[in-house]
Amino acid sequence: MLTTVLSAATYGINAYLIEIETNIENTVPNFFMVGLPDNAVKESRERVATAIKNSAYTYPNKRITINLAPADVKKEGSSYDLPIAVGMLASSGQVSEDRLKEFVILGELALDGTLRPIHGSLPITVELKKKGIHGIILPKPNACEAAMVEGVDVYGVESLADTIEFLDGKSSLKPTRMNMREVFSVEQKYTSDFSDVKGQENVKRALEVAAAGGHNIIMIGPPGSGKTMLARRLPSILPPLTFEESIETTKIHSVAGILPPGSALVAQRPFRSPHHTISDSALVGGGTIPRPGEISLSHHGVLFLDELPEFARNVLEVMRQPLEDGKVTISRSKMSLEFPANFMLVCAMNPCPCGNFGNPNTECTCTPMQIQKYMAKISGPLLDRIDIHIEVPAVKVTELSQKKPGEHSSCIRERVIRAREIQLHRFTTHQQRLFANATMQSKEIREYCKIDSAGEDLLKMAMTKLGLSARAYDRILKVSRTIADLSCSAEIRTEHLSEAIQYRSLDRNLWM
Repeated sequence: MLTTVLSAATYGINAYLIEIETNIENTVPNFFMVGLPDNAVKESRERVATAIKNSAYTYPNKRITINLAPADVKKEGSSYDLPIAVGMLASSGQVSEDRLKEFVILGELALDGTLRPIHGSLPITVELKKKGIHGIILPKPNACEAAMVEGVDVYGVESLADTIEFLDGKSSLKPTRMNMREVFSVEQKYTSDFSDVKGQENVKRALEVAAAGGHNIIMIGPPGSGKTMLARRLPSILPPLTFEESIETTKIHSVAGILPPGSALVAQRPFRSPHHTISDSALVGGGTIPRPGEISLSHHGVLFLDELPEFARNVLEVMRQPLEDGKVTISRSKMSLEFPANFMLVCAMNPCPCGNFGNPNTECTCTPMQIQKYMAKISGPLLDRIDIHIEVPAVKVTELSQKKPGEHSSCIRERVIRAREIQLHRFTTHQQRLFANATMQSKEIREYCKIDSAGEDLLKMAMTKLGLSARAYDRILKVSRTIADLSCSAEIRTEHLSEAIQYRSLDRNLWM
């Protein structure tokens, strides 16, 4: 007897339907599975057989053939266990086939018949809505995540027995419902706040400018000056995620399998801080069947690279294209996947190998050659993509002992949101989609970053006297445009340019 059960799989951060065809014949007992299954899928035979027996059903001791269609796409993972088991029981007459076409079924089986969570339930449910399929059965821990998509009835089950009873109409399982507005508002609260940071007002200001314009930023300072602490609080002053951005971010985290247990949505700006020993494939994504890397997991959020010169040169260089395009394309011999990677890059580094160059309290033990070699680990093309360089000095004892808290993140965020709204209004009529000043190219810079004669004189003097490189010119104009937006100024004034010039310390050859 032939039975078809609908299931699904992820492809990048999207999904596609899988038909699991099960045929049982009264001949010599055997088991065949075709349709390019990987080892995890092939091993489902033993899990399914044991789960069926331990759930008080009869495992068909006959010739069983299972086809996973489309047959030319490789299938991976353990989420096919439940639909394979349902197909076997339906083909052997132990469960009704009447309702099978109404649902997509997913789930990994334990040996006792209970279900374990799977990856990618949100992108799968999004795809089902597009296909006009209005029902999905999956493990209960994934139900809240999948229920964030309106228009699809999500049934969370705990075991194979629960699934069979529901399909036979013996149990009245109700679909999971989620109050999206409530979940979204609760999840958006941040625990870290800029009010926790003592001193470093100039660095806070630089981070505010970076957040307002979407600029990449690098912080240079001795160990213990608060670089990591400041970076971790940056998401709290970024504009809140929109619901569409939240869904897209959640899809990436769902496919990667890193959504926290019980979490239905990623409503906070992601903050990822990989160790400097990370490989290039772990950073941009990869694998036989590619998975998202750290830059995609930082989508709509912050990627923080601490101790930047300690990262391998090839690892840093692979970020150049995603920083420009806002996406990363991973090609294999039989497939090519695209993952979104629109993130803010925040870097931190010491001014020298010992970390004390320029520190008035501790003497630097590095030679000029060592300092130059250390700074040369960061390539020019990568620095080309970082708009703001800010020095982070050691915090004074008098500042640490202050009892008065600093400015709260909520106050800074209001100014950032206002500046972003000005930018969105400016780019409304633009053909290319621009969301922040950092995304402007040369044409837009000439159009929106015009300066008067006094500003031109100041910029020329800065380029000459401070030894600024040519790449700093456009960066200064973009950052000064953001500073003007924070001041609600339609024009870029000399004070805006002066502040932007101060944010190019690595171009001034101070560290050589």
